[in-house]
Amino acid sequence: MARRWLDRKIMMASSSLPTLLLALAALPMASAHDHSSTHIEEGQAISVEPIDTTLWVHIFVQMFAWGVIFPLGMVLGIVKSRWHVPVQVVGTALAILGYALGHMHGGREFRHNNVHSKFASPISLLLFAQILMGIYLKLHLEKGINGKIRRFVKIGHGIVGKALPVLSWTQMLFGGITALGFCQGDHIGQCLAHFIMGSAFIAYGILLTILLLVGQLWLRRTGRSQEFFDSAVIAAWGMVNTFTEHRWGTAWVKNDWQHTTMGVIWWCAGLAGVWLSKDRDGRPQRNFIPGFVILITGWAMSAHPQDLMISAETHKMFGYTLMAAGATRIIEISFVLRDRPGVSEEGRETSSFQYVPVFLLYASGFLFMGATEEQMSLVASSGMDHVAYILILYSLAFLVFLFVNVLLGIYDRNSTPALSNKEVANGRLGPRVNGNIPVRDAQEFELEGLMSDDEDDAVRGTRESDSGLNSPSTIGKNSDGVAH
Repeated sequence: MARRWLDRKIMMASSSLPTLLLALAALPMASAHDHSSTHIEEGQAISVEPIDTTLWVHIFVQMFAWGVIFPLGMVLGIVKSRWHVPVQVVGTALAILGYALGHMHGGREFRHNNVHSKFASPISLLLFAQILMGIYLKLHLEKGINGKIRRFVKIGHGIVGKALPVLSWTQMLFGGITALGFCQGDHIGQCLAHFIMGSAFIAYGILLTILLLVGQLWLRRTGRSQEFFDSAVIAAWGMVNTFTEHRWGTAWVKNDWQHTTMGVIWWCAGLAGVWLSKDRDGRPQRNFIPGFVILITGWAMSAHPQDLMISAETHKMFGYTLMAAGATRIIEISFVLRDRPGVSEEGRETSSFQYVPVFLLYASGFLFMGATEEQMSLVASSGMDHVAYILILYSLAFLVFLFVNVLLGIYDRNSTPALSNKEVANGRLGPRVNGNIPVRDAQEFELEGLMSDDEDDAVRGTRESDSGLNSPSTIGKNSDGVAH
């Protein structure tokens, strides 16, 4: 009944794209139906049939819509690009197609109460609300009461738009868990630990990427060092882990001791990092604490006892990667930046080394998420060795790292004013050397417009003679031309 009503509304509204899109977004919720579960064995979450082509298409369409198109549209909306609406329309159409395919597949059957199916309804409702708010804002209703409502709708549209990528990530993880029938019964706790902690490492890497590329000036305006925020989160997370990693009232086992003491060192070190984030005069100060916490966490995880060889190797690689992330973070702060907030005062320059600890956090997250007991058993039975599996996880980390950098590049190019023509076009400024402009070029730039034509020709002639191929030595030239 509901479907016939929506079909009539769609036909009546075919001349209006926003209304048509709105009706299409509601169609999947009206046409949803239960899957058959007659072939699922007792105590299992899925049937033994393979995933059919329709379900594979559903998986890839939804990953592309929710994981690529919607985040891209979010960035375009933040920079107020004219491509924001077309991109989001394409994403919504693909999401609706993927939703429909998810209810048309054959092959493998799933329990009705699986977490992926349950989470599909609220995330679809959020998309429906987001389309409603987008259409309202597009109509530019600003008179009367609409002038007051519009402000709140705009805030809500922004919040939901920024929350959707996080919720999409969660739903994609739920989809993978459901497709394989994992994380049931006694495996739930272990799955939660791996997927939450792994996602947290990836989120930390994404936040560091944002701060590195577009957030340095914002960070300075807060009057806090980056280690203040990192240490505060580490301390809070440690407090939670201290009291949740062991089921109180039961016997202590090896993993309980490791997880609980890891929580203890996190909040102890986090509090120390918060204290060290200010110098004696109250100014922001860099410190080594977050990097050290990451390093020692990696060491602990590399020694985590495992039953399967492939699980032990994967956990070991995860630990080594996390140790490398912590060590390179300390090197970056202490030796590359020399305790400064960034490479340059304007906050636009970065060192290539600064990307190393950031990427290693992405890789650590994927390695930890891919190391649950059930995943390790599946890989071990497939004939794949730990080297190939680890390389696949690193490849996924590189793809997400690339995508985040692409999104930030789009944001930066569309939100940051272009450099002045004088800086771009005047070749006299030349390249920076260790963050400094060569003295001769800087002085010439400052005097430009004050010198007569004769003086300008004389200076130009001097530069040509200095740069000649017959110059017997460059020692004096280097000492004059670089600001130490």
